Amino acid sequence: MASLPLILFLPLILLIEQGNNISNLIHPTAIIHKSASIGSNVSIGPYSVVEEDVIIGNNCQIGNFVTICSDTTIGDECKILHCSSIGEIPQDLKFEGERTQTIIGERTKIREYVTINRGTRALGQTKVGSDCLFMASSHVAHDCIVGNHVIMSNLSTLGGHVEVGEWAVLGGGVLVHQFTKVGSHSFIGGGFRAVQDVPPFILAAEHPLSYKGVNLVGLKRRGFSKEERKSIKHIYNLYFKSGLNRKDALDKIKAEISTSTVRDQILEFIQTSDRGII
Repeated sequence: MASLPLILFLPLILLIEQGNNISNLIHPTAIIHKSASIGSNVSIGPYSVVEEDVIIGNNCQIGNFVTICSDTTIGDECKILHCSSIGEIPQDLKFEGERTQTIIGERTKIREYVTINRGTRALGQTKVGSDCLFMASSHVAHDCIVGNHVIMSNLSTLGGHVEVGEWAVLGGGVLVHQFTKVGSHSFIGGGFRAVQDVPPFILAAEHPLSYKGVNLVGLKRRGFSKEERKSIKHIYNLYFKSGLNRKDALDKIKAEISTSTVRDQILEFIQTSDRGII
């Protein structure tokens, strides 16, 4: 019996060699610019496009119909699922085609239809940390800085120049106004919008967005001690619930609570806020 063609027994992928004789699994319909640098053990699905001067680290998985635009850097072990757009030009009328970057850290997961835009001349880059999760249809606008371990749930959106601290969680459909800061280890409930800065370690919800307590569950999971959690709660009770105006509340916090990492982090965040605190 005549042997069957080998192609019948292979998945529809193309084995190519690029850089140091490393084999990668790249679908034959994918378009890879010759200046792109692809790490080892990288898979790229059908009809995906990798533009010029892109850097993709080792062990990444790029799904179907993904576009990775020029001057984008993807760290090792990232997963980008189908129809996502990484590093496209910003939705900013002031953008005039200046060369800017998009930087994604390691082990970050980007689900379907996520859009992450490159920076403008204001900052020069949009930067996303490592170990983040961007759920389907979430959006990161130009010049944002997103810390490590951040979770953005489905349809959540960051306006331009937003900063999100490490371990922050945005619920589904959360809208964050441009230039707003979201503190580390904070949690914003689904469907709400932030137009002022959200301090670290808190739960925030309602319209307008307001303080709803300390993110105790998240802090326990992250290894914060009982003393640290107690101090955080005391600080925010003084700041949000004492009945004092906020300047007097800050003075009372400084006078009554001993210096510590969490105290100093909270005070620095509040005192450097440009948009005001929720």
